[in-house]
Amino acid sequence: MRVVIQRVRKASVFVPSENHEAWIGPGLLVLAAFTDGDTEKDLEWMAGKVCALRIFDDEAGVMNLSVKDTDGDILCVSQFTLYASTARGNRPSYIRAAKAGISFPLYEKFCTLLGEHLGKSVRKGIFGADMKVELLNDGPVTIIIDSNIKE
Repeated sequence: MRVVIQRVRKASVFVPSENHEAWIGPGLLVLAAFTDGDTEKDLEWMAGKVCALRIFDDEAGVMNLSVKDTDGDILCVSQFTLYASTARGNRPSYIRAAKAGISFPLYEKFCTLLGEHLGKSVRKGIFGADMKVELLNDGPVTIIIDSNIKE
């Protein structure tokens, strides 16, 4: 499992074909991708890590608070392209990304776990849809986490 976490002042996702829109104020935009070997243990570890990551400023201006500490929100968007391989040529390969039948339930479970760790519901996009995502990155702070590397 791979995520890109962006600390945001605000973020939104719009799916024109579904007339679906979700937005948040201050918090985290989480782009999430899954691979065939991902387990519920990976999802649980990642959800805990995302919600506990201390990347928000405290009173002294030091990144010492988590999204939960700041009562921030999370917007989670599925993004299989995080598993792009660019080793050969100029057209990325997505062979390492899990197919929809595997990744859709993982995405849904991950969003549920994020909500449980955060203590409130997580906003999300529509899995597999053509989504338009807007954000105002705060900092900017952008962090990449891979459940197989854990560095």
